[in-house]
Amino acid sequence: MQKKISNDIGLALLRIVPSVLMITHGIPKFQNLISGDIQFGDPIGIGAAPSLFLAVIGELVCPILIIIGIKTRWAALPAAITMAVAAFIAHGADPLAKKEMALLYLTFFVVIMLVGPGKYSFDKK
Repeated sequence: MQKKISNDIGLALLRIVPSVLMITHGIPKFQNLISGDIQFGDPIGIGAAPSLFLAVIGELVCPILIIIGIKTRWAALPAAITMAVAAFIAHGADPLAKKEMALLYLTFFVVIMLVGPGKYSFDKK
């Protein structure tokens, strides 16, 4: 019984902590988006505005869903894709130290997709 409780707490921490930290990157992007300041990179060739919009989804909207535990595995997918684009495309030519954070976030979100949200979520799986 004790192991089950510690696993559930561990899954909750795995979901919540990286997502809260990711939101700190998403809020400034969201503020830029709503203010009309669309100066943003275009790493996948779809334009600055759509790229910024997708980054806001991956760095703000999806982490909120992950924290709450609503459609957690699906919400982790756009967050992971956003971090893969950041690590391998936007910072692809940079040294490892520059892309390390994106790789860590990518790992967290892939693990969340694989193991699910745990008991302490709306999904409860």
